[in-house]
Amino acid sequence: MTQSGGESFASLATEQVRPELGELDRMPIDQLVALMSADARRAPEVVVSASEAIARAVEAIVERLERGGRLVYVGAGTAGRLGVLDASEAGPTFNVPPGQVVAVLAGGMAAFSDPIEGAEDDAGAAVSALKALALAEPDAVVGISASGQTPYVLGGIDWARSVGALTVGVACNLGSPLSTRANLAIELPVGPEFIAGSTRLNAGTAQKIVLNILSTVTMVRLGKTYGNLMVDVRANNEKLRDRAARIVSTITGASGASARAALEACGWETKVAVLMLTGETDVRTARERLSRTHGRLRGALEAL
Repeated sequence: MTQSGGESFASLATEQVRPELGELDRMPIDQLVALMSADARRAPEVVVSASEAIARAVEAIVERLERGGRLVYVGAGTAGRLGVLDASEAGPTFNVPPGQVVAVLAGGMAAFSDPIEGAEDDAGAAVSALKALALAEPDAVVGISASGQTPYVLGGIDWARSVGALTVGVACNLGSPLSTRANLAIELPVGPEFIAGSTRLNAGTAQKIVLNILSTVTMVRLGKTYGNLMVDVRANNEKLRDRAARIVSTITGASGASARAALEACGWETKVAVLMLTGETDVRTARERLSRTHGRLRGALEAL
């Protein structure tokens, strides 16, 4: 059952008060900055300690997306906003189809900038949001909750499991309901926060790193990069068009002018431009070669 009430939260590590910071408000600014900077190191450290769990989650997510599934983040408050942020960046960075990486936020997207009181306690709202997405077995749902017991997240995870979707829980307390109810658990025990209970700090930082890893490594495995080059970038502004041209030049050895000409000819599809220049072919043939390797540039180049 979902825990509720003050007593259930009092025992959480992320809610504890650190006695050594009892005079925090009396410290000089330079000391505060130094202390907080040093304290922030704990976030990446706990992510490293969770590497094996993260790798298992990525492997499972890749398997679902290769079958046409979606990556769906579910969260409330800071955790939910981090999911929205990661989902919104998947399109521009990796050119994923609309709807392949999405986020469900307690209170709806209006809660991204204006907190909606009580939204995180409504487990049924998460179920309704996932039903609206027509969530199904091929999908992967990542529930994000610092406490690991947010009703909205637990409701979404429980319903996702009921339809056969993969479920992953990202929590910052050990042995939480989220960890026990998801198929896979990623636990990030960052401990008490610099400001007691303010989980937008180390908890939020650790969760953001994990989401970066989940989405990025998944997209690497899906062929969205060539080495560490962003070959599926959406070149919809001058900065990104310049980046696309440099990527094409780096892979093919072509001049900047030749790279840009190839990109303009194919509508700024970086992979297609690479194949045009490497295989000395036209746009249509390059696209056909790429489709035969399911969009994976390395496989298409090796086939040449």
